[in-house]
Amino acid sequence: MALFNPSRDQVRQFFFDTWAKFQQQAALTDIEKLAIEIIQMHPEYHAVLNAPERYLDQAYFPEMGETNPFLHMSLHLSILEQIAINQPPGISAAYQSLLAKYDDVLMAQHDLMDCLAETIWQSQRSGLPPDAEAYIACMQAKVNG
Repeated sequence: MALFNPSRDQVRQFFFDTWAKFQQQAALTDIEKLAIEIIQMHPEYHAVLNAPERYLDQAYFPEMGETNPFLHMSLHLSILEQIAINQPPGISAAYQSLLAKYDDVLMAQHDLMDCLAETIWQSQRSGLPPDAEAYIACMQAKVNG
């Protein structure tokens, strides 16, 4: 899998394969272990992951209130990787503050994911690189809000 710019199908196949390996009790890589943590936090996605032939090409329409489970899990994975390396600077501290605020891993990660998704959306909309300062400001607003 291309690690930095995987295709939609590669991302989906990664989650399908990781879930299958976990169910078969096969050895998992570090990134797969993180993915399993995320999958286990989202039992509502298990049926999707159990049916790759049905969901590999499934379209999701946010304007119709549909959540793309693969995008959602990918955002979790991105956040966890960012926290692990504290990039952007301050995300690890923001996460710890949100954990203390909520006492809930899922809520803390979802707050950071909101900021990441907004930053990506703004970047795509403007055609400019992601605005790290806006991302950090969003995280601080979540912590202080």
